[in-house]
Amino acid sequence: MRVAVASWTNRLIGGVESYLGTVIPALRATGLDVAFFHEVDPPSDRARINTADAPVFSAASIGLAAALAALQAWKPDVMYMHGLRDPGTFARLTAMAPSVTFIHTYLGTCVSGSKTHMWPYPIPCEKRFGAMCLVHYFPRSCGGKSPVTMWQRYQREGRQLATLRKQNAVLTHSAHMQKELAAHGVATDVIPYAVVIPEVEWVPNAARSCDILFAGRMDALKGGIFLLDALQSIRQRLNRPLSVVFAGDGPDRQLWESRAELISAEDPGISIVFAGWCDESRLGTLMRESRLLVVPSVWPEPFASVGMAAARYGVPAAAFAVGGIPQWLHDGVNGHLAPGSPPATAGLADAVVKCLADPRHYETLSLGAARMAEAFTMEKHLPALVRVLERVSDGRR
Repeated sequence: MRVAVASWTNRLIGGVESYLGTVIPALRATGLDVAFFHEVDPPSDRARINTADAPVFSAASIGLAAALAALQAWKPDVMYMHGLRDPGTFARLTAMAPSVTFIHTYLGTCVSGSKTHMWPYPIPCEKRFGAMCLVHYFPRSCGGKSPVTMWQRYQREGRQLATLRKQNAVLTHSAHMQKELAAHGVATDVIPYAVVIPEVEWVPNAARSCDILFAGRMDALKGGIFLLDALQSIRQRLNRPLSVVFAGDGPDRQLWESRAELISAEDPGISIVFAGWCDESRLGTLMRESRLLVVPSVWPEPFASVGMAAARYGVPAAAFAVGGIPQWLHDGVNGHLAPGSPPATAGLADAVVKCLADPRHYETLSLGAARMAEAFTMEKHLPALVRVLERVSDGRR
C-alpha cells in the first residue's frame, strides 16, 4: 500500500509536526511505501520533519502544480492529511486518491480557528459554523477587526468543511473533537493518539528543581496571564519559595515577561524564568526536572498533547477543564482540573495547590500520570491507524 502523508509545512513547529516526524518512520517500518507532501517551508530556523528517506513532494520548492503532478505520478493508494492551509490544495489532494484526514484543530468548524469568544471574557464557543459566526465575530471578539479578513476566513473555512465532508475517513484524538465534528455532519473515529516525547532519560523519584512548568505558544489563548496572576496565591498557600519556568515563544511573550518582573519584585520568593523556544531535547529535560505541568489554556484545546508528553516523565498536570483536556487529565488521578467556563485565576490556583500541597497525594498523581501516558504511544496508535488506511485503500481496489 502506498500512503501519501500531506501537511502544510515540513518543519518542526509544534505537536502535529512532531507527530508526523514519528509516524512517517513508523509507517515505513511496517513495510508500507510512504511519501510526504507539504505546502510551505517556514520557519527556516526549525529542523525539518524526519521523513525517513521517503520521497518528498514540496510545493514550496518546485511549485504547487509540479508537486501535485509528481505526487499523482507516484500513484498513492491513500492520502493521509493533516491541517492543510490552502482549501484548493486540500480539495485537489482529496480528489487524487481515497483520503483520510486527521483533525488536530478546528479545521472547517470555526472562522478564526480558536473556537473561543474573547469578550467579555474568554469562553469556549459551542456554536455550529455558519452564517451566525458572522453575526458574533465582532461583538464577541472572535478574531480581528477587519470585515475583509472575517469574510475571507469565513469563505476559507466553509471550503475546508465542504472538503472534509468528502473524506473517506476522518480521525481525531478526543471525544470532544468527535462531538464537535458530528455537529458539523462529519463522522469521526477516535483512535489512541501517539504523543511524542523527547529521548531524555528519566529516573523515577529524581530531584525536580522546577515547581511549575508552562510549555507552549505564548499568546492570549494559552492563558499564561492566568498562571502568572495565580502565582502569588499559590506561593502563599504552599508557604514556601516557588520556581516557575515558561518554555516557548509567541506574540505575548513580552507582556508575560513584564508581568513576571512585577510579580517577582513584589514577592522575591517567586522565581520566574523564560527559557524561550525549546527543541525536543531541551523540552524533555525541562519536563524531567519539573514537578507539575500547568496548562492554563482558555480556549478549548482539541487535545493538548503536551500534557501526556510530560506525563511520560511522571509529571502530573493542572489545567482548565476545556476542550479535549479532560480526555487525558482526570481530576485526582493524574492532576487536577479547574472550571474553565469561564476560567478564573482563583480556580487555577486551587488546582495547582491541590497537586503540590500534600507530598503523599503528589506521589499518587505522579504515578497516575505515568500510567495514563501508557495509553498514548505509537505502539497503541499505529495498528489502529493502519487498519483505517487499509480499509480506505481496499475500498477503492
